Amino acid sequence: MGQKPKHQKGGRQTRSAAPGAGSNGGELRIIGGDWRSRKLRFPDAGGVRPTPARTRETLFNWLNYHLAGRRCLDLFAGSGALGLEALSRGAGHTVFVDHTPALTQALRSNLRLLTSESGDVICQSVDAFLAQPPAEPFDILFMDPPFRQGWLETLLPLIADQGWVRPGGWVYVEHENEMPPPQVPDGWSLHRQKSAGQVTYCLFRAGESADI
Repeated sequence: MGQKPKHQKGGRQTRSAAPGAGSNGGELRIIGGDWRSRKLRFPDAGGVRPTPARTRETLFNWLNYHLAGRRCLDLFAGSGALGLEALSRGAGHTVFVDHTPALTQALRSNLRLLTSESGDVICQSVDAFLAQPPAEPFDILFMDPPFRQGWLETLLPLIADQGWVRPGGWVYVEHENEMPPPQVPDGWSLHRQKSAGQVTYCLFRAGESADI
């Protein structure tokens, strides 16, 4: 996560590097759970970087009692750092969505390397993916979009209107520090928020439910 391949609204996207092109890519280390300390490779495709380990540790401390067996959605998945960390720590299933073929190919390879059948990877622009309602809402949604492109203003209402998050579910977002707090849909509330470096990260509760 972090710096992302730039997605353009309306399905237009910039071209990303092919696997192995330009450099050897990057490395992701899972920091907790069944796959703790496992290291995974991902390609150099548009400067993608995993959400830092310290930020991930804070996030999953927040979610500690809400993760086991849950269905997660990792949007702008990039290296898959958040969705893979969720699976390692007991989430039941994660769907990864990213528009960059090199990154989605690497995610599928890494799931096979981990011998996990608990992840689905979709190569599609996030706005197109969210345009239709889900077959079943998710319990936890992770979203770390490219900065300074207005993604949160566009996608947060769409997520609520199309029913992508179960009532009482959780929505995690990252944004640049200089950005005002995002406007969230009615019924959502800010649960936790912190800043690290140039990034602010927030966890929202999407309504209330006794079983989440």
